[in-house]
Amino acid sequence: MGETDKIDGPDLTKGVPLSKLEENKPFLGVVDDDPVVVVKRRDQLFAIGARCTHYGGPLEKGLVVDGTIRCPWHHAQFDLETGEAIGAPAFGATGCYPVEIDGFHFRVLPKDTSEELADDESESTAPTPAEAIVIIGAGAAGAAAAETLRKEGFSGSITMVGSESSGPVDRPNLSKDYLAGNAPEEWVYLGGEKRWRDLDVELISGDSVTAIDRSAQTVITGADRELSYDRLLIATGAEPIVPPIGGLESTLHFTLRSLQDSRAIIDAADGAERALVLGASFIGLEVAASLQKRGLHVAVVAPESLPLARVLGDEVGALVRDTHESKGIEFHLGAKLEELDGGTARLSSNAEVSFDFLVLGVGVTPRTELAEAAGLEVDKGIVVNSGFQTNDPAIYAVGDAARYPDPYTGLPTRIEHWVVAQRQAQSAVRNWLGTGPDSFRDIPFFWSRHFGLTIRYVGHASDFDEISVDGSVSDKDATIGYLCEGEVRAVATIGRSLDGLRAEWALAEGDQQRLRELVGY
Repeated sequence: MGETDKIDGPDLTKGVPLSKLEENKPFLGVVDDDPVVVVKRRDQLFAIGARCTHYGGPLEKGLVVDGTIRCPWHHAQFDLETGEAIGAPAFGATGCYPVEIDGFHFRVLPKDTSEELADDESESTAPTPAEAIVIIGAGAAGAAAAETLRKEGFSGSITMVGSESSGPVDRPNLSKDYLAGNAPEEWVYLGGEKRWRDLDVELISGDSVTAIDRSAQTVITGADRELSYDRLLIATGAEPIVPPIGGLESTLHFTLRSLQDSRAIIDAADGAERALVLGASFIGLEVAASLQKRGLHVAVVAPESLPLARVLGDEVGALVRDTHESKGIEFHLGAKLEELDGGTARLSSNAEVSFDFLVLGVGVTPRTELAEAAGLEVDKGIVVNSGFQTNDPAIYAVGDAARYPDPYTGLPTRIEHWVVAQRQAQSAVRNWLGTGPDSFRDIPFFWSRHFGLTIRYVGHASDFDEISVDGSVSDKDATIGYLCEGEVRAVATIGRSLDGLRAEWALAEGDQQRLRELVGY
């Protein structure tokens, strides 16, 4: 999780010279002991809370563009004028403060909490069609859709059905801080039961939709519930792949997708000495790091010669490997797991690795069976248009299960990123309600942490033929561009979070010149 730092800034209520402000550069100060950022934009001054409502990221280190301020940690977006969260992964407002200008000074006044309360209470009262919306899936996308529906003024009924008994959780935490033992369980829940009650969202946990009746516009659950809908959102996500390995059935093994999965791995780690991770994927390596922090010796087996090189290139892959090895992670790269025999894994390299339990991290496959059985178009994912509508006008699909047209290449794309799933849900909802663009234009973003190494990535370069680096990857200070035919398609940053925000904006604007400057091309 994020850590809030000590506020190093003036008391904004006492007045500050206007000369201290630079155009579109956040200025940090304090109002009633609360951190506040002031931004000068053209002839106006804006003041909002300085901590991102997702993980508490420092907005004073963020980027101001197009009337928004963007968090450097996980790229949440806030409206400068209102403090409202307008882009996931944040959903709560930072708070907005009045600003007064007196001659050559400005000062920020305390928030009027009575007005803030009135704003919160009126959030869901805008007139909307009295429709019934059912959301299949209570993950990142499903929860984001429910939040956004209410925020945008939808007053009809919302029912969210999830197979996991926990309800919506912060899934990235399951392989990172929570699994490592650095975050209490209460930090994992997204909203929690009280939040969904407050939003008047019916959350059905521990039950799955088993059939969609399109003609009757109903869904049937495993517990024989029948739910009617005017609009249906499918956010079923993806399923971890379990490869066919001899001896797997009699071996203590886990996949990691749910809170229950993470709890089970933690229970297995208690008293264990050695863990084996199959797959040097992002989640596999994050699990390896978390289990090492719990005091286990961890071995990783993967067929590639360098971890993550297919996505991030050889130089970053080597840095990731070296970072893990420096902490004692044992790699068996260029090898396949051939057979399991009790607590021993036999590899294609003829090596044998002993372990107490195994975690599988070899990828996921989209959960499309429900949509396919209902006659929706499926092709390597549930096929949707730029507004996430399926071939049935009443049914939409978002997140890991959806395959949508990339707005910049036009190619069918399916992306398995947490923030992307949330933003797709927000886009679909705003499309329904007519409160936002009718097509999805957000740039994909994800982050991955490996001990002290954090990598942030914007864009989507499934294939690249050239890599350009500004800075030094080995020194953990770099902006890395992934190019195809001379065009920057994606950018990764290490130790340069602001560059990641700049690259995200440049990709959205199609500003190749700015992108080339950022990556030193």
